[in-house]
Amino acid sequence: MRPWIFLILFTTSLSHSQIIIQDSETKNPVSYATVSFGDGNGLFADDEGMFVFTKKLYPDVDSLFISALGYKSIQLSTNGIPKIIKLQIEADQLDEVIISVPDKRKFKIIKHKPVIHDVYDQCWLPTIESEIAVFVPKQETKDQQLFKVQFPIALEAQYRNKSRNSSTGPKFSTLYKVQFYRNEEGLPGKRMTSETIVILITETHGDYYELDVDNLNLILPDNGLFVGFQVLGYADKKGKLLPNKKYKEIKGRNGMVKIPTNFRPLLPFTDEWPDYRTFTKRAFINGNQWKAFVPNYGIESRLLDKGFANYGIGVTLKTFRD
Repeated sequence: MRPWIFLILFTTSLSHSQIIIQDSETKNPVSYATVSFGDGNGLFADDEGMFVFTKKLYPDVDSLFISALGYKSIQLSTNGIPKIIKLQIEADQLDEVIISVPDKRKFKIIKHKPVIHDVYDQCWLPTIESEIAVFVPKQETKDQQLFKVQFPIALEAQYRNKSRNSSTGPKFSTLYKVQFYRNEEGLPGKRMTSETIVILITETHGDYYELDVDNLNLILPDNGLFVGFQVLGYADKKGKLLPNKKYKEIKGRNGMVKIPTNFRPLLPFTDEWPDYRTFTKRAFINGNQWKAFVPNYGIESRLLDKGFANYGIGVTLKTFRD
């Protein structure tokens, strides 16, 4: 078969397996909805609410669990999935929307630099099953606003000794979702903003990606807040989420084992912070709960074994005068 014929057939196959998630009332797409398989695996819809699912790609999956903030979750059999899945609004799950105006008071800037390194065995290997949240404490009694967040990224050996802005060498283009959570009894709780923030990170961003959140007017509560960070998958040149399979299947002694795909870039962890500020949860398991990333984490971790317990984000704060 000629390559161009194969490409046409492959594209046609994908088009027949595309499924759209919509708001049942407005018919608008539900961007980046979570599609769980019920076994700890799953995927995300893209910005237009679209995802790709076929029995050929996922032969052992018999049910889908669709969820998104502000909507009722639903379960569907994989036999006869409709091309359009409609979600109903669930009012008591909607974000608390705080309408505010920019603070005109004078302020001083406080910067905490991100921890930067590219040591492979001191990095978190991102998979879409896991979200990381890092605690940001309030540091003064005066009002403080989160101004910028720096997410450190690590480049592996094949990226080193090359210009960060060079057009040569290996490339990646990866989408991440950023969320901000209230501190509820020491764990990430309700989201602080209704806005879905998605960023595109490539090999040209250097040692960290800086996100300006000044427009969100995120005033730190007295007990601090959490910054959440989760990979959505690889994207094309235009930043469109690609429908890649998000895990690999490896034959083991007891049958096929699913291994989540590790996405690039890696996330540098640090042993420099004196306390445990990093929490994780698994996205595709119903009723998933946040867990502190500490020595009794419950899952063997090479990072914890070496004392690297925190994702070393940097933050820039505005501290307002009275």
